[in-house]
Amino acid sequence: MRYRTTCNAVYACQYHIVWCPKYRRRVLVGPVESAFKAILPAICERLGVEIIESEVMPDHVHLLVSIPSPVPLGDVIRRLKGASSRNLRQQFPMLRRMPSLWTNSTFVATVGGAPLAVVQQYVRNQKAA
Repeated sequence: MRYRTTCNAVYACQYHIVWCPKYRRRVLVGPVESAFKAILPAICERLGVEIIESEVMPDHVHLLVSIPSPVPLGDVIRRLKGASSRNLRQQFPMLRRMPSLWTNSTFVATVGGAPLAVVQQYVRNQKAA
């Protein structure tokens, strides 16, 4: 485990986050998947979030991230989903027909019970499964 620091904190806050498009539609394919993979690092950089591992499936997204301790997890998720939705819907008119790109639901698990390497391997191997 790697510790990160700010001017007044030392932390190791890793989370496994999963979310889906509305109605679990399989829209994260081809150019939409490529665009999402390009957008995500820029959003995370602005938020101070480090992407440890990520995988985009046709109908859901897996992220393994390290989030600064003073930043609320809910805010990070809301901004990731909001900014990516806005950007993808601007680039791809077909996504504008959906009432919203993402569902309101999100799965979040802290990475503490399993070694980080195990969760990292799980996220990395999503497409192979």
